[in-house]
Amino acid sequence: MIIVDRALQARAEAGKPVKVAMIGAGFMGRGIANQIANSVPGMELVAIFNRQIDAAKRAYSEAGIENVQVVSTVTELEDAIARGEYAVTEDAMLLCQAEGIDALIEVTGAVEFGAQVVMEAIAHRKHVIMMNAELDGTIGPILKVYADKAGVILSACDGDQPGVEMNLYRFVKSIGLTPLLCGNIKGLQDPYRNPTTQEAFAKRWGQKAHMVTSFADGTKISFEQAIVANATGMTIAKRGMLGYDFAGHVDEMTNMYDVEQLKELGGIVDYVVGAKPGPGVFVFATHDDPKQRHYLNLYKLGEGPLYSFYTPYHLCHFEVPLSVARAVLFQDAVMSPIAGPLVDVVTTAKIDLKSGETLDGIGYYMTYGQCESSNIVQEQNLLPIGLAEGCRLKRDIAKDQVLTYDDVELPSGRLGDKLRAEQNAYFATGKTLAAVG
Repeated sequence: MIIVDRALQARAEAGKPVKVAMIGAGFMGRGIANQIANSVPGMELVAIFNRQIDAAKRAYSEAGIENVQVVSTVTELEDAIARGEYAVTEDAMLLCQAEGIDALIEVTGAVEFGAQVVMEAIAHRKHVIMMNAELDGTIGPILKVYADKAGVILSACDGDQPGVEMNLYRFVKSIGLTPLLCGNIKGLQDPYRNPTTQEAFAKRWGQKAHMVTSFADGTKISFEQAIVANATGMTIAKRGMLGYDFAGHVDEMTNMYDVEQLKELGGIVDYVVGAKPGPGVFVFATHDDPKQRHYLNLYKLGEGPLYSFYTPYHLCHFEVPLSVARAVLFQDAVMSPIAGPLVDVVTTAKIDLKSGETLDGIGYYMTYGQCESSNIVQEQNLLPIGLAEGCRLKRDIAKDQVLTYDDVELPSGRLGDKLRAEQNAYFATGKTLAAVG
């Protein structure tokens, strides 16, 4: 949105910057902090939470901000903001509760903790920008219901591939075409990767090995495409998506899909491995008007019936502040669920699993995620991978088998499980929201 730059400049000139707080100060969080501090006039990152306070301080320090205040109460945080100082804290809820903060950026990738933070932020009527496809793909639809009720924006972000896909989808739709496929370009897909195999790559780039693994084993792209489906009304062609290997350009892939099947399904989300322009995104769309098809051919998009549109990059933390500005200044969500879930990400055994074992987390050694139609997830009682961590196995599970709720004992007292159950009930019956305790 080009108008964002001028709106932020106006806030800068008026001395009324958009005030943002950030949950999480890892690799991506540090990039966001640096971007806001040094490249986004009209916006201030006034507070950062991290479980280790030194990491929050590091995010500010790398952005050139050394004088920060450690706060442990809402009053201390509000006083720091009022004085124009920067605050760090080990209590995430302070950022949700304090006045003087326009929006939160949630950058943890954690489902249970993320759910607690987002619900608290919504309760205090704060806009929330999520760099957390795992949370969005597990309970995003019910979180969106709560956000709507509170009158705040809950959105995924620009820069991550889902947000870039959604921007492209909106553009293609706005010029009169019908999008039939939203695609994500990957360089690698191997469901059996683990933190040991990815350790060297992670170390090279200063990332965590399990986060890198979640990309390599397909779990992350499954979450990313699931939330695109839930925001567009699309579905998948099969469990796990089609996921073609293709060495050419995505423009050359338009004849690989059955247009009538895509129309019958209402459009699909998918990914491709090895295509150019990686690591970008693409949208394939059609047009019913022969006159417009003639023009599209003239403009070098070919004869159809599918026309290829692509963005050759995604710039992650560089674009996240634009998402905040869109929410605060224009009440525009980059991407959020339009209704109930259409695609979920289900838990699949990465190795042979044994009864009595406790499942580890996303991007570790025991499981990987695959996209599945939400209708099938409900019918077969499949276990969302966003809720798999900490579950105890009741029986042996063979490698590549998809787990069900009947296969596990859930940990007690998790908010994520409560919200997931509420999501299932709400979109099955349309019942009025009840408070989640």
